Amino acid sequence: MSNTTPAPGGYDGPEVQAILARACAAAGLNGSNPQLLRGHTNAVLLLEDEGVVVKIARRGTPATHVSRTVQAVRHLSGLGFPTVSLHAVEQPILVDQHAVTIWTYLPQTGRPIAAEELARPLRALHSLDIPPLELPTHDNIRAIRKSLSAISALGTEETEFLGDRVDELEAELSSVQFTLAPALIQGDPQHRNALRTSDDVVLCDWDTLAIGQPEWDLITVEVHCRRFGYGLPHYQAFADTYGRDITLEPGYKTLAAIRELRMVTTNARKIHHAPETITEVQRRVQGLRDNDTDLRWHIL
Repeated sequence: MSNTTPAPGGYDGPEVQAILARACAAAGLNGSNPQLLRGHTNAVLLLEDEGVVVKIARRGTPATHVSRTVQAVRHLSGLGFPTVSLHAVEQPILVDQHAVTIWTYLPQTGRPIAAEELARPLRALHSLDIPPLELPTHDNIRAIRKSLSAISALGTEETEFLGDRVDELEAELSSVQFTLAPALIQGDPQHRNALRTSDDVVLCDWDTLAIGQPEWDLITVEVHCRRFGYGLPHYQAFADTYGRDITLEPGYKTLAAIRELRMVTTNARKIHHAPETITEVQRRVQGLRDNDTDLRWHIL
């Protein structure tokens, strides 16, 4: 991994290498030749020779949050739910209070995940009994406000617009009638948060697992299909397989606007660690100001 990689997970290259080395030593793994897979949120590194993926939680992430995720994934695995597996070591591993988890590596050499393939595992997740774990309550408005308080790279007009917009949407949300029962929800189901096995598709990236309205998972899939260029037929196949089309529900526009605002403010909060993303974030903000619901976003 190059030391010039821009702040994966909020760390510089030498920090990532030092944390990785100590975590691998604790787990009995060879941490040489890591490959950075993702860095915009957590630092996610592949150790191909060891057959594992190491995730260093974003700087500042409470270790208790990561422990909660580990407990939840172990619970799901025990139920036979289609999830990526944790590597068989005690987790999370703490390195100077930075939480590290290690996962089974599933090589992705076939066709990309289609939204339709997310439908069955999501429906199964939403059908599970809520486990006796200390899981958070899903709250998009709270998450948006938290991100807004940490944004430092946008102009005053942009941040004021985002603040006014969340106020408007919070008021609208109070009148939305949810029809599904609260359940376990993935929180950020999308094409990149699922992996293909030899005979199945499993969900991964459980950082946002929570108790909440399944409608939030459904709207997330719809937003990704629409904003990232997959197209209406791609989304419709998901809705048909899941058995519910969120775009036909009365609160659709409000839910979609809230989910998009959360995505934009989350990305805006991370500009400090990923300065190369500012142009795309500003483009998305302008699209929201123009009420352009079909503006195609570029993946960050």
